[in-house]
Amino acid sequence: MIVRQLGRADYEPTWRAMIDFTAARTAETPDELWVVEHPPVFTLGQAGKPEHLLVDTGIPLVKIDRGGQITYHGPGQAVIYLLLDLPRRKIKVRELVSRIEQAVIDCLGEHGAIAERRDGAPGVYVGEAKVAALGLRVRNGCCYHGVSLNVDMDLSPFSAINPCGYAGMAVTQTKDLGIPLTPPQAAEALARHLIAQLEQKE
Repeated sequence: MIVRQLGRADYEPTWRAMIDFTAARTAETPDELWVVEHPPVFTLGQAGKPEHLLVDTGIPLVKIDRGGQITYHGPGQAVIYLLLDLPRRKIKVRELVSRIEQAVIDCLGEHGAIAERRDGAPGVYVGEAKVAALGLRVRNGCCYHGVSLNVDMDLSPFSAINPCGYAGMAVTQTKDLGIPLTPPQAAEALARHLIAQLEQKE
């Protein structure tokens, strides 16, 4: 598993690079995790409804090819994209979602935060508030897109949307949960837990 540190990178070129990587990969291509932080951007999933953007804040909206509705990415958020050959790992999509969620739950659990998943609403929650969002796209058995964990960011742009299509959904971040990690530290810890989940054998 190759872990690439992309630093802060614009959303759209990163998304295009994921598409190109997935299209060009062969049976021998190693799987990769891309760790990145984005400037402010809203992304709208394939079947997403534009009306979930409630007000125009001037933040760009990019319509993309993952599942799910609308979410926000911005500075202070740890984003990890998973570029994986699922048949080679013998993982189905639903199981992959569960493993990604578990990685976030384990990562937060190391710091005493009790996080959980919810039926029918992918992502990870602490109490009523969402702390991590995820969305994937699979082409020819290979996936891309991934997970975003709110760490130490301005959460106000989330109030301009129905996060993941849910009106009034509260969002939180690890800083407000008393977890003393910087975004790079949180990304490093989450990458470690993702690898542990992906490498586990049945």
